[in-house]
Amino acid sequence: MEAFVTTLLLTAIVQTGDRSQLLCAGLAMRFDRRAPLIAAVAAASIAGAAIAAIGGQVVGDWISRDALSLFYALSLLFAGLGMLGWRRPVDLLQGWRIGPFFTTLFGVMILQFGDKGQFIVAATAARSHDALWPLLGGAAGTVIGLIPGIVWQDELARWPLRPVRIGAGLCIAALGILLALSAFGLV
Repeated sequence: MEAFVTTLLLTAIVQTGDRSQLLCAGLAMRFDRRAPLIAAVAAASIAGAAIAAIGGQVVGDWISRDALSLFYALSLLFAGLGMLGWRRPVDLLQGWRIGPFFTTLFGVMILQFGDKGQFIVAATAARSHDALWPLLGGAAGTVIGLIPGIVWQDELARWPLRPVRIGAGLCIAALGILLALSAFGLV
């Protein structure tokens, strides 16, 4: 259950102001229909979390406990640092004429593939030797993190996302550093 809760919280937090959330906001303005976008976000989140969790569980069977601790620490460190960095502008997929569901599904899947949330899911699955709880937590956290972009797309531009991203990024990176030091036996 710890794997579910930590993955849910971390993946929800790293979505704040991220390109995927901004894409969802842009697509919500473009299509003005919430239900297909939310369904597509859920489907994309489940697919991405499943790939990460299964991959993480496979990796978890191959490497030592200390290496798993370091893998988890690095996933947090890089997620935190990723929140501090510059983001490229979001392509709102204006040329895509495949409807709101499939545009959102494929757009979110592409942006999420190999993103920080997936590494957190993979590292949690590797560390816990369980794919189910990190999968469920990662999918739920991603959905929770992306829904504000769909529901409050107009207000999102007025929210102080940059300070929130910096604060959360620093906290997650610091936790990653602390866990990495612990994995090396320095703390």
